[in-house]
Amino acid sequence: MDLLQTILNAQDGEAVQRLGDQVGLDPNQTMAAVQQLVPALAAGLSHNTTQPGGLDALVAALSGGGHQQYLDDPSRLGAAETLQDGNGILGHIFGSKEVSRQVAAQASANTGISPDILKQMLPLVATLAMGAMARRHASASAGAQTADTGLMGMLGPLLGGNSGGGSVANDVMGMLGKFLR
Repeated sequence: MDLLQTILNAQDGEAVQRLGDQVGLDPNQTMAAVQQLVPALAAGLSHNTTQPGGLDALVAALSGGGHQQYLDDPSRLGAAETLQDGNGILGHIFGSKEVSRQVAAQASANTGISPDILKQMLPLVATLAMGAMARRHASASAGAQTADTGLMGMLGPLLGGNSGGGSVANDVMGMLGKFLR
């Protein structure tokens, strides 16, 4: 199961429902927002794993960060420490608040949802994404998959483009490229 599906299905959809409740969106708007934000996060994670030591850093964060708690207990999405954790995750994934703002602006253009609401959602979606990745890593560690196979298998389907024309993942990769040059 890819990253997006893991998040959408977490606790039979309760995680996404709580996310929407947290920022005041209805279920359809929440689904649209998550479908835009998760590929952007996946693009940032994928980019980071190609950097020297990037995959090792991700594996270390997944092994010791306790990120699965966000998928296992969606009520944690309302906690102040979840927002702090999410902002820290975004800092590692995107490296810049400007990239986060641009991701929210692009997702807003694609969904019609206010960029301010999407900026509020982004750290929470980041915690869910890391929770999904931590779950995959734990499963891969218990089985025969390597970290690279298990984690990249989760990100890969989100990076192949989307049928909606402009891919947020492609936009993020372009933004990251600009900031890292």
